Amino acid sequence: MSNVLPLRPLAPAERPWYTHRWPWLLMLGPFIVIVAGSYTGYLAFSRQDALVVGDYYKKGKAINQDLRRDRAASALGLTAALRYDAANAVLVGKIDSHGRPYSAPLLLHLAHATQPEKDIKLAVQPDAQGNFSAPLALFERSRWQVLAENARRDWRLDGSWTWPTQRAVALRSD
Repeated sequence: MSNVLPLRPLAPAERPWYTHRWPWLLMLGPFIVIVAGSYTGYLAFSRQDALVVGDYYKKGKAINQDLRRDRAASALGLTAALRYDAANAVLVGKIDSHGRPYSAPLLLHLAHATQPEKDIKLAVQPDAQGNFSAPLALFERSRWQVLAENARRDWRLDGSWTWPTQRAVALRSD
């Protein structure tokens, strides 16, 4: 007998785990979740909640006063209509009382649905026919709460406006 071993194919040399792609692909999912969770946590703790009013109790008590203002607007028969002319960057509107023009100064408050820093307050003076306009450089595509009231805050008209889905909004007291 000879001392010669039979020839066998050579086994590939074992590579370390980190040179294979599969462990990295398996670790990629949990890594992405950790990064996304960390970023979400950063956003949650670094930004102020704008949806909750700090003095909610006082605001809640003021609802009855607002209802009186709604009834006063209803008694005056006030209605208003607003539209935004994007080509000329102008907010255009008309207000009347029982079908007759209303010409006293108005305060308009357009409240952004979620970001109070984007709220818009305008003082307008209707002409003898009740028409008014105000320059408005940029009107964001969003849902807006619209409030119209006189300078003494005796009455108010309010409504909701989703621009540009709704081209115009009619404000009435119900």
